[in-house]
Amino acid sequence: MAMSKLGQRRQVVIPKEICEELGLHVGDYLEVQTEDGRVVIKPKKLVDADLVLTPEEEAMVRKGREELRKGEYVSLEELEHELDDQTRQRGRKTAQRSAR
Repeated sequence: MAMSKLGQRRQVVIPKEICEELGLHVGDYLEVQTEDGRVVIKPKKLVDADLVLTPEEEAMVRKGREELRKGEYVSLEELEHELDDQTRQRGRKTAQRSAR
């Protein structure tokens, strides 16, 4: 059993072995609460709201992973070529509209 001492400013040092076991690093957030007269500390991961996928984006990621699992994919070179083609086609449509 690991032991720690409550410091002058109510700080507690979590033993290195426990930090390594839980994958805790300097700057990580911890939830602190009491349960039945005990202090319970739980690691918390905070997520930036801008990094959370929408349901549509999650569906696209799932579909992409499934396609990769099945071996269905295109190379970056093929994708860039396809995007270039789409850009050129849009350019032609814009030019046709301008000519009218």
